[in-house]
Amino acid sequence: MQLTTRSRYGLRMLLDIALHGEDGPVRIQDIAKRRNISVKYLEQLIRALKKAGFITSKRGPKGGHVLAVGADEIKVGDVVRALESRPELTECVGNPDVCLISADCVTRQIWARATESIFRELDAIRLADLMVQSRRSEILGLPCC
Repeated sequence: MQLTTRSRYGLRMLLDIALHGEDGPVRIQDIAKRRNISVKYLEQLIRALKKAGFITSKRGPKGGHVLAVGADEIKVGDVVRALESRPELTECVGNPDVCLISADCVTRQIWARATESIFRELDAIRLADLMVQSRRSEILGLPCC
């Protein structure tokens, strides 16, 4: 599985909001500048992240985006599931109807187990964990992400 920029940038955006949202809503323009991601692309990701229930938006001059739930409640696996159109390793894992032999296919079982294994690992990491690592990197003068 190769993750698209949707997952990679979406997770970076959530991390940025978590790190900088303690003083109030975070503007998308500020995220774009800090993360070197276009505002237009972040606007697309914001919609998906709002739909998934990770963030909310506040309008007005002091508006921006904040986490809708605690950083300890956001699992990396859930972010990937929300942003990828097909997060499984193969199409038949997510949609067995695409293949006539999927019910009896030995290799489909391998791809399903591998997909489950990947998401088990991703679900073990929470946004709060990334915040801790990011703050450590910042102290050492290393780039966050």
